[in-house]
This record gives sequence, C-alpha cells and structure tokens, in this order.
Amino acid sequence: MKNVLSIQPHVVFGHAGNSAAVFPMQRLGVNVWPLETMQFSNHMQYGHWAGSAIDAPQMAELVEGIGTIGMLRRCDAVLSGYLGSTSQIDAVVEIVRTVKATNPAAWHFATPVIGAGAGSSVDEYLLEKIPDIADGLAPTHDALQKLAGRTIETVDEAVVACRELIRRGPQVVCVKQLRDRNSPADRINLLAVTHDEAWLCQHTRYPFARQPVGVAELTSAIFVARRLLGDTVRTALEHTVSAVHAVLKATFDAGRYELELVAAQDDIAKPREWLGAWLAETA
Repeated sequence: MKNVLSIQPHVVFGHAGNSAAVFPMQRLGVNVWPLETMQFSNHMQYGHWAGSAIDAPQMAELVEGIGTIGMLRRCDAVLSGYLGSTSQIDAVVEIVRTVKATNPAAWHFATPVIGAGAGSSVDEYLLEKIPDIADGLAPTHDALQKLAGRTIETVDEAVVACRELIRRGPQVVCVKQLRDRNSPADRINLLAVTHDEAWLCQHTRYPFARQPVGVAELTSAIFVARRLLGDTVRTALEHTVSAVHAVLKATFDAGRYELELVAAQDDIAKPREWLGAWLAETA
C-alpha cells in the first residue's frame, strides 16, 4: 500500500483542497495522510466562509508526531497544494526535507496555487521556493508564465518553459488548463513534460455557469496516485484526464457547482471513456 502525506486546506462542505484530493486517491487504492493547513466551512468563491488556518509550527509538530511513532519512513510521497503564508511555505519545505531524510525514495509533488487570495508577495515566495524542492510540479498556465517570466501561447512554448523548470530540479511538470492558440476553444489541454518526453491530452470544456472549484487538486491527486501505482507518465496523464473529464461531465449533467466525486467514483478508479495522449515535442 502506497502512502501520501497530503498538505492542503480542507473544507467541511464541498470539494476543494484535501476535500477534493483525499477521496479520489483512496478510491484508486492509495492511503492518504491528510495534513490540513486550513479548515474552512466552504471554499472562498462563495464569498463567505468561516474557519481558520493552522500555524507553521503546528504543521511541523504533526509531521514530527508521525515520525515519533516510526511511520514517516512509510511515506512514499508528499502532495502539497494551496499555501496561505510564507511561513506555511517554509514549513512545507522543511517537511519535505524531513520526509526525504527518513525515506530517501519519497518524492514531492506540488501544485503551486497563485492568485487565490494569499497575496502577491506570498505567490512570489511560493514560486521562488517550491520548484526547487519539488520532484513534480503542476502549475496552471498562469503560474507557468510567472515561473518562465514570459507569455506562453502555444504547446511548443510551454514544453520549452517546462524543460527550463526541469533543469531546476523537478522530474515532471504537468501544466493544467494550458492555453494554446492552436487548440479548439471547446477543449481543455493538460500537458505532461519530462526531460525526454512531452505528452498532451484534451477533454471537453463544459459551459458551466460558474466553474467548479477543486479541479486542480483533483487533477494532481489522480496523477500522483497513478504514478505511485506504477503508471508511466503518459498512462498516468491519460488516466488523470479521463477521470477528471468524467467528474466534470457528471457535475455538469447534474447541474451542480460542487464536484460530483462520489457519483463519478467508478470512473475515477476505472474511466469508461479513455482519452489518449499524443506526443507534443518541439521540433
């Protein structure tokens, strides 16, 4: 059984952060240790929420507690998402180092969430710190542009930017919702790049009245789980896009805003519609 330490916020109602990531990984057969950096009543896009964040020392204490009982050596991966302060970012950096010191085979997959209310200085600090400690990175298109320091308009340009990031340390970069001027407007792109591979996969863009929250966390969770279970980068990407598409279709068909994770759980585990990836190499 593979074990993932998932460091993300939690919402009591709905699906965002760990509330969008834990169940899909469990449904795929991966054990999850949720470390909840915040506990809110619901995600912030509702305009009202209640709850609070935990401080960085408590994050470190929780991981130290796992180490004290001798279980940290069983941690196969750390998955990190939205972080609301520079101190939480520093805490994740130290947690990753602690996990890797205990289990050198463990790896860190990060979703560098920016523009979600933490503030520009926190966003900049995140983009400075996290890529250097991550073995895998899953930026949005906007985050990739910030990391690259330039505008990206095509798949080829995105592949080049991902390879630049890989030279900083990550072994794989997955770009979520990649905007490509050559792709149909009714499709959503997901790109996975390694040192010597680049795969592109697409799924349908559904015309939601307002876009569901938690898709980024769902995407990273499925990709991490499938990689831990032995999938190649290509197969993990295909499973991820196929499963995310099934969840979004179920959500849209139900006329809902919150992701229909439970309704689509069988498709998360074994997608009925498999969406294939193709090579997206530069010339």
